[in-house]
Amino acid sequence: MSNTSGTFNPERSAMPGHDDLVSLGETRSLIAASKVSGTHVYNRQGDSIGSIYDVMIDKRTGRVDYAILSFGGFLGFGEHYHPLPWHLLNYDPRQGGYVVDVERDRLEGGPSFATSAVPDWSDGIYGQQVDQYYGITPGMAAR
Repeated sequence: MSNTSGTFNPERSAMPGHDDLVSLGETRSLIAASKVSGTHVYNRQGDSIGSIYDVMIDKRTGRVDYAILSFGGFLGFGEHYHPLPWHLLNYDPRQGGYVVDVERDRLEGGPSFATSAVPDWSDGIYGQQVDQYYGITPGMAAR
């Protein structure tokens, strides 16, 4: 059941217990967007390169197009956000996080923003710039 903002409200649901709510957050192949936030991201060598701050979901298809990686800064100050095409991330259950075949210096040199300067995603140009930086051609993400 949803409240007026469209978010799940466990107090208004007919679900009986906490275990049911846990199963809503994650299954074998599905995960709630709220649980993706904070998940660690590693490079192929197993080094942590940051965590997922948020995801960008295409409203029409429902597909996650970008992960917004967070790294740098201290206690949230000076932190930068780096969008990465979602399909470049692969979940590794052994690490309990996502693995990307992108070196940290490549991520650091790519498109990024601070919370004080959030990019305009509305016209598609910023997403195209992110895709071009990572060598993504139209249609590659729809796998």
